[in-house]
Amino acid sequence: MTQTPDSLDALFAFLLAGALTMLLVPLTKRLAVWVGAIDYPNERSLHDVPTPKLGGLAVLVGVLAAGLIWLPDDSESHAILIGAVTISLVGVADDLYELGPATKLLGQAAAVIIPVSAGVTVDDFTFPFFGRLAPGTVDLVTLPWGGVVDLGQVLTVVGIVAMINVINLIDGVDGLAAGVCVISALTLAVIALSLDRTAAGVLAALVAGASLGYLRYGFPPASTFLGDTGSNLLGYLLGTIAVQGALKTNAVVALFLPLIVLAVPILDTGFVVAKRLKYRRPIYRADRWHFHHRMADIGFSQRRTLVYLYGWTMVMAALALALRFVPYSDDHGHFNVGWTVVIGICGLLAIAASFYLVTVLEIFKLRQVRLRQLVSLRREVGAPEPQPQEVDRAVERELETGSFPTVDPETGEFGALDQPDGGSGKGH
Repeated sequence: MTQTPDSLDALFAFLLAGALTMLLVPLTKRLAVWVGAIDYPNERSLHDVPTPKLGGLAVLVGVLAAGLIWLPDDSESHAILIGAVTISLVGVADDLYELGPATKLLGQAAAVIIPVSAGVTVDDFTFPFFGRLAPGTVDLVTLPWGGVVDLGQVLTVVGIVAMINVINLIDGVDGLAAGVCVISALTLAVIALSLDRTAAGVLAALVAGASLGYLRYGFPPASTFLGDTGSNLLGYLLGTIAVQGALKTNAVVALFLPLIVLAVPILDTGFVVAKRLKYRRPIYRADRWHFHHRMADIGFSQRRTLVYLYGWTMVMAALALALRFVPYSDDHGHFNVGWTVVIGICGLLAIAASFYLVTVLEIFKLRQVRLRQLVSLRREVGAPEPQPQEVDRAVERELETGSFPTVDPETGEFGALDQPDGGSGKGH
């Protein structure tokens, strides 16, 4: 490990982590076959053949090798790497034995506590346009039954565990989680290095490199999956990078930039969890409400789905970089009108892209697909063509509930709702 990493160290770490991960993925495929860590297709899967799922082990080795060389030789870096090993072991156990939700959550929390107890924690917050909260706002809190707890540490553990599950939940299309991590980690690396958070910058760079190295085999059609081993690891690392690279600074980016960079997986997970709560389903139970499932429902291939979701992630990353580097404010409530307009335009573009992907594309493309399907079926049986309002009602119900009406092959009429329900498998 080095004491004072710099931008060149970040580049070297990126290259080594990527090359080493790419070289080791074939070995993890053989290991997965040998131990039986295979993802078999089910009703929710977007893959058709049994696929090994320990690719995350190659990512771990790439991260450890680059981290041991280029991260600082201090307690925080040691703890981050030990936590990485721990969260990967939890993932391996889940890939092999399908751990229960409570067991998995406890394992994730145990891994996160390792770096948090070593100082990887949020101590105060700074908000764009408003500035920094008073130091000590996030501090010790007295518990009703006695004793005290560091609220900053608690919030950090909760936040990183949430990020672990956010990345785990989007890992349902070949290359989606890893690709989003490449874009997000590179963006966070630039932000961290610009804030002189060089250790976090190096960590983000090597995570981006390892994710890119895995994509050599994980891009559709994938020959191996990250598995929970890899998705848990990448979520853990992105969470620690966000804390080390932005949330621990006093810069104006301290709260919102990591949220903007990671907006796509956060929005996807938030949408799915909200749906599960609304329909009183356990939040850990798999379903087909994710963005990538809905894109599959309207006829997108896996690669086309990736193009849209990668593009959306890049738009949000560009907005975060604009907020970091465009001099729109002096952080004391004084704004440069011209640059503020530029930031406003960037924000509107990001909102428009998000609205298009989440609402317009999903609803209207699905309507077209369902209309074509119903017209074709009714022509086959000699039934009258469907009325537009009939299709609209069916599509609205499908988008609302995640269920779709079956069609009687003899009459071409919509019948009862068919509710896809998933078990375990790739993505959740």
